Amino acid sequence: MSYATVDDLRMYYEEHGTAEGRPLVLLHGALSAIGTSFGALLPLLARTRRVVAVEFQAHGRTADADRPLTYERFAADVVGLLDHLGVDVADVLGWSMGAGVALRLGTDHPDRVGRLVLASGSFDESGLHPGLLDGIQDLRPEHLRGSQFHEEYLRTAPDPAGWANLVGKVKRLDADPPRWSADQIRALAAPTMVVLADSDIVVPEHAVRMFRLLGGGVAGDLVGLPRCRLAVLPGTTHTSLPQRAEWLAPMVDEFLDA
Repeated sequence: MSYATVDDLRMYYEEHGTAEGRPLVLLHGALSAIGTSFGALLPLLARTRRVVAVEFQAHGRTADADRPLTYERFAADVVGLLDHLGVDVADVLGWSMGAGVALRLGTDHPDRVGRLVLASGSFDESGLHPGLLDGIQDLRPEHLRGSQFHEEYLRTAPDPAGWANLVGKVKRLDADPPRWSADQIRALAAPTMVVLADSDIVVPEHAVRMFRLLGGGVAGDLVGLPRCRLAVLPGTTHTSLPQRAEWLAPMVDEFLDA
């Protein structure tokens, strides 16, 4: 457990597992941190590889900074952390908001990314269920009081009183979802695994569309397997997807080692 100074940010991160091989960076979801996003999955992945788990600006043990939350800034902070660690190329697994940051790394910093695992992510607002974000601006900090995310924040944040500020910043982030064109997805250089819950906030058709843009959906017995993969976890919701560690870990391990 340590901190890295990245521009004006004192960024918290943890390293687990072996020092051998290319590291895997874990990127958590909005309002979450390492524990609630990857508490079940991280120990399984760290059995065979070096895992670096980060906490973004204003999340978990990383204090806020005088700047808005943006996917571009998050991605730049991760690159700064890789520089701090002396890591040229890393694999990246992101869940929810973290999937958007991982995709931003893949498109904006392709030379720093080996393989990508995008869990519960979309590349434009059409990927979300219609009307899902309609009430986001009515969300108040007290609505989340007692949730696993709020309790984690109270345990870990440098300023536990900053919860309301974090909720406000995430609302502004959600008001302008990240967008990538179909051409940008097609041009993604990193081999990519798309992971979705069958009852996710992202509609399954969107995940299939991303899979096809990446070169998937082919007759593999005739033309060979593509570099991309698609996994849909049955009986699973958006927030329960990271808890399916016994399913996810072997799939992710096999993909990263392919």
